[in-house]
Amino acid sequence: MTRQQLIDQIFKKQSFLCVGLDTDTKKLPDHLKNDEDAVFKFNQQIIDATAPYCVAYKPNLAFYEAAGLKGMEAFEKTVDYLHENYPEHFVIADAKRGDIGNTAALYARTFFETYNVHALTVAPYMGADSVIPFMSYKDHWVIVLALTSNPGSKDFQLMQDVNEEHLFERVIRISRQWVDQNGTDNLMYVVGATQGDLLRYVREIVPESFLLVPGIGAQGGSLQEVCKCAMTRDCGLIVNSSRAIIYADSTEHFAEVAAQKAKEVQQEMKMLLQK
Repeated sequence: MTRQQLIDQIFKKQSFLCVGLDTDTKKLPDHLKNDEDAVFKFNQQIIDATAPYCVAYKPNLAFYEAAGLKGMEAFEKTVDYLHENYPEHFVIADAKRGDIGNTAALYARTFFETYNVHALTVAPYMGADSVIPFMSYKDHWVIVLALTSNPGSKDFQLMQDVNEEHLFERVIRISRQWVDQNGTDNLMYVVGATQGDLLRYVREIVPESFLLVPGIGAQGGSLQEVCKCAMTRDCGLIVNSSRAIIYADSTEHFAEVAAQKAKEVQQEMKMLLQK
């Protein structure tokens, strides 16, 4: 998916919502738990219900890998279902891969060729060797972990050097050199919604790049604050909500409730886009 295609979808739907498919077998509604294909059926119903209100889906690989072969089959079926039925939606594999060399190249092949997702989250802390192999796929996006929303992010990401530059700023700044080397700007950045004014530092370095922003909903991040600090003329944001949408209800009506929760977020986003 190209940058312009993503922008077009955002303004067509008046939404920059990403629904996180963090599908935990222990949290499925009771009527699905004994189904042989429970994870995929849950995802399918969530997707069908929320598709009008979002532009992206983000399966978190940990939830699928935890279920072994069946889980990975559910992941593959979910991605195939999205491509076949909702090809305009941006599909992000939240795998946080971070190895180097041939291993990184094989991870890239796994997600961009075998599964054919549009984007993959990548940990950059082994340097260029851990990111550039993913960037060689020109029609796919690499989403670099930059400033995450977890409390432990301060342990390393907020460290400052003698010039008072944070480590996360240096990571983003150096990554722009990889763009120059690669010749194609297919980088996005993960920046947590709970980081408040630090979003402004990110925008100073990458004023036009798209940011994947987790942390609204269950984690307590403010959508309005995110937009105030980081929205661009092209929107420039994909804001993720997982638990607050997909686990909003545990009955047979879970998909209907998820749709309503997604719609509520989309309506707020619509107002923010029109400001």
